[in-house]
Amino acid sequence: MAKETTVIRNARWLIAWDANENRHVFRPGADLAFRGNEITHCGPSYDGPADREIDGRDRMVMPGLVNIHSHPMSEPMNKGYNEELGSPALGMSGLYEYMPIFRPDGPGTAAGAEVAYCELLLSGVTTLVDISVPWDGWQALLAKSGLRGVLAPMFRSARWYTPNGHEVLYDWDEAAGRAGMEQALNLIERARQDPSGRLDGMLTPSQIDTCTEELLRDAGAEARQRGLQMQIHASQSIVEFNEMTRRHGLTPIQWLHKIGFLGENATIAHCIFLDHHSWVRWSTRKDLDLLAETGASVAHCPNVFVRRGILLEHLGDYLARGINVGIGTDTFPHNMLDEMRWAGVLGHVAAQDVDAVKTGDVFHCATIGGANIVGRDDIGRLAVGAKADLVLADTSHPAMLPGREPLRTLIYSAQDRAVREVYVDGQQVVDNGKVLTMNHADAAGRLDEAQRRAELEAPKLDWAKRSMDEISPPSLPVRP
Repeated sequence: MAKETTVIRNARWLIAWDANENRHVFRPGADLAFRGNEITHCGPSYDGPADREIDGRDRMVMPGLVNIHSHPMSEPMNKGYNEELGSPALGMSGLYEYMPIFRPDGPGTAAGAEVAYCELLLSGVTTLVDISVPWDGWQALLAKSGLRGVLAPMFRSARWYTPNGHEVLYDWDEAAGRAGMEQALNLIERARQDPSGRLDGMLTPSQIDTCTEELLRDAGAEARQRGLQMQIHASQSIVEFNEMTRRHGLTPIQWLHKIGFLGENATIAHCIFLDHHSWVRWSTRKDLDLLAETGASVAHCPNVFVRRGILLEHLGDYLARGINVGIGTDTFPHNMLDEMRWAGVLGHVAAQDVDAVKTGDVFHCATIGGANIVGRDDIGRLAVGAKADLVLADTSHPAMLPGREPLRTLIYSAQDRAVREVYVDGQQVVDNGKVLTMNHADAAGRLDEAQRRAELEAPKLDWAKRSMDEISPPSLPVRP
């Protein structure tokens, strides 16, 4: 079938990639053309053939956002439950006491993923790293969504649990970790052969404290042999930091460096509790240098942590060191623009300096930083030869006015309300603010039902056998 050429003419604003300056730039009044799934023109006065023309006078055209860390299978169901929940005796983290007890069943998993995929598209995401425990129908639904998807199946040698709300223990099963890695490698190979041509994979040992050294060394060897990117949760809680220093006498980052895990194909999520962090009071100050020297990346997901009073200290310093940083929506809502707003605001708060990180820096993280993490140089940018992954925001929307500075206004004011059209690989997946590939409302209804089922099961898994209302009381008293 012949490839059609689509032209967006006279965009009010076009965010183009300037390879000479190695940065995004505004190009007002420019044209963008793409043929099939590839951009063929990005600049003034396109005069080539056009099968379809779009009036861009009230649009800001920008590259699709690259979300490098998300858990669609589980996080959407936590809405209304997990916003203000942390364990005071476990460093305010919610990982150990609460995350394991509120679980979606099979239908709830599929509904949650569909809701998340819709929210991501509506907030301008075109590429997603989906970090999930493997589930039936995962690859098919991600392909159906229209997203450019990276399946990242988690595997580990142990599960964590708390028997009392103040102690974290580990239940080890090294054979299960090995089997999990083999399953992950098989899933990744199948994803790479998906007929959509939009799927890939990432090797993802779950957490630094739940994987043996041997498993991590072997994962690194497999990734290098197969040309895969890797990601691991590390330095994400004070509990984990203390556990790793107890085991090895090294910070999590220093230990990963010692065993050869750090490198240009490795991403560390969430990389908060490094040796300079004010909570850890560690003797060294070399974790950031190790990340910079090895070329390892950081997955930054500020929303889920700030809800519990936890800050990365601080984003501007990571970037100034030359560390590649991407942004992800680790929790609900799966609104990438909102996550970018948090990254900017909290970068100012943590540094106590409004100049520590700017909107252009955050946008770079959410586009080029993410593209680097998934190992691609043809996404996250609008340039000739890049993939036609693009987002059109309505500059005439009231939330986008006044219209002096459209990118700051989109991130800090309008967010997903202004996103009107989204294209992935040259195919339109959002039109007039509505997802074309999935039924958002139907999936949300199914997720609501799944949440009610999970509420009934949670007390059976809780160490104290508490009801959900005891664990997470409503924000206001309920009266007859």
